Amino acid sequence: MNLHKKNLGKIGEDLALDYLKSHQFFILEKNFSSKFGEIDIIAKKNNCLYFVEVKTRSNLNRGAPYEAVNKRKISHIKKTAQFYLLKNSCPDYRLKIAVFSIVIQDGKTDIKFWEDIDN
Repeated sequence: MNLHKKNLGKIGEDLALDYLKSHQFFILEKNFSSKFGEIDIIAKKNNCLYFVEVKTRSNLNRGAPYEAVNKRKISHIKKTAQFYLLKNSCPDYRLKIAVFSIVIQDGKTDIKFWEDIDN
């Protein structure tokens, strides 16, 4: 991954964290990884545990960021989430996969958030 993409990804994750905190989410983990993959953010709110994927782009040449969250990516998130649940006690929580789609272009930021894409 080149430096520009890494920096852009970090900026996107910081924007997502700010959004979640301002909407009363409690952040449990950032960049949780296992042999199955990585989850950008794990958060909780109202008895729900959110496994959050953040996709950030500087333009739409390759499509909208959320379009990169395909069935394969969702499968990796689910496997990594199962690993997280094995290592951490989280009884009585509803589990959700959430996605941030962030475009930072021409000095403007567009943030879209889906709280439960696997419903």
